[in-house]
Amino acid sequence: MDPIGTADPADGLASRYAFSLPPELVAQKPAERRDAARLMHLLPDGTAEDRIFSELPELLAPGDILVRNDVRVFPARLRGRRRGGGTAEVLLVRREDLAEREIWLCLARPANRFKPGREFAFGDGELIGRALGLDDRGMARLEFPLVGPAFMEILERLGQVPLPPYIARPGGVPTPEDTVRYQTVYAARPGAVAAPTAGLHFTPEVDGRLRERGVQIAGLTLHVGPGTFRPIKAVKLDSHRMDPEWFEISPASWREVLQTRKRGGRVVAVGTTTVRALETAAAGGELSGWTDIFIRPGHRFALVDGLVTNFHL
Repeated sequence: MDPIGTADPADGLASRYAFSLPPELVAQKPAERRDAARLMHLLPDGTAEDRIFSELPELLAPGDILVRNDVRVFPARLRGRRRGGGTAEVLLVRREDLAEREIWLCLARPANRFKPGREFAFGDGELIGRALGLDDRGMARLEFPLVGPAFMEILERLGQVPLPPYIARPGGVPTPEDTVRYQTVYAARPGAVAAPTAGLHFTPEVDGRLRERGVQIAGLTLHVGPGTFRPIKAVKLDSHRMDPEWFEISPASWREVLQTRKRGGRVVAVGTTTVRALETAAAGGELSGWTDIFIRPGHRFALVDGLVTNFHL
């Protein structure tokens, strides 16, 4: 596959890829039907067609494979108070790999309140978190008394689904509709603080017509982190560092992808998270692990032939 776009500008300036998106053009509510969203079909010659997402099956060919990220957004945002006074808010990002202790790395606000030993009460005191201090990136380490399933059960009740910062809600609180629509219909494996948004437009009806057309559907998992909302602040692209995210591809899905390419079918990724997982596995040979791959102009694709994606800044 050719490199993204045309030639990579020699100066590598990130500003070459910035564009203006007027706030009034950012939809604050989803289309009534998931598959009723508009779809731009970009053709190999650079021309574009206006389509509707429900027409996606006719844009793919029998023998193609569609690969999707089946991660599920969990209610990672907790709002509470510091014992002794003052509000606090945390976004649970990643659980530390400890069998008998429930310790999470969090984005905390305000971070300066999360000094070691301080306690925070969430949900009228139903859940207590104790600060262990900040790491070298300014993320708070928070320990909870409940472990494993008991912790996740109370988190499902007290936590909120973290919406993107460009979606405005009164008090920043998601609506009941948000908790349903900001989740793909095939979400299965909890672990993301943001939805793989390209998949939000799929419906069982679209899936059915894809299969009728002879298009395979395979899944993988990448735990989307808060870095998906983080802007590129580096002047040059080479200086930008991606946040590492965990991914996992089952041997069965991997075989289906490789067999598709062997017989001449196209591998079409749903979302950039899926692209990053597939290209990481192709480069390193491992089907699970941490990825911080930054795909930009000049990258030559090893597996991915096409992409279904949303518009993002």
